[in-house]
Amino acid sequence: MGLKYLHTMVRVKDLEASMAFYKLLGLEETRRMDSEAGRFSLIFMAPPDQPECPIELTYNWDGDAELPTDGRHFGHLAYAVDNIYEMCTHLMDKGVTLNRPPRDGRMAFVRSPDNISIELLQDGEPLEVAEPWASMESIGHW
Repeated sequence: MGLKYLHTMVRVKDLEASMAFYKLLGLEETRRMDSEAGRFSLIFMAPPDQPECPIELTYNWDGDAELPTDGRHFGHLAYAVDNIYEMCTHLMDKGVTLNRPPRDGRMAFVRSPDNISIELLQDGEPLEVAEPWASMESIGHW
């Protein structure tokens, strides 16, 4: 009996805003299914070199009354990055709030437009602790 990872599904309210956010992280659309009968879209996005590790953005065309207010009910998505300081600078420059800055040179958290918690981890050893990161306070929940 085998087990194979398929994807992680997150519901989104604003498809364009959510796709733009995940593109900032470096994910690309790998597959899309639009269901006229079911009135929903499924958009799969993955890192360019890991198409087998997608997230599925589920968008209900008529809204979704059951969309949770706290996207952290399932935990978080996690991605390794080549340089956590560069990624965090890139996200901040694009208006993304760092809920937990990479004070330790190793880990940061941000939230998607749908309140999904995203953990960013430095690939390999932590970077040397540096400013302005070391002095940055956490904002909100992560």
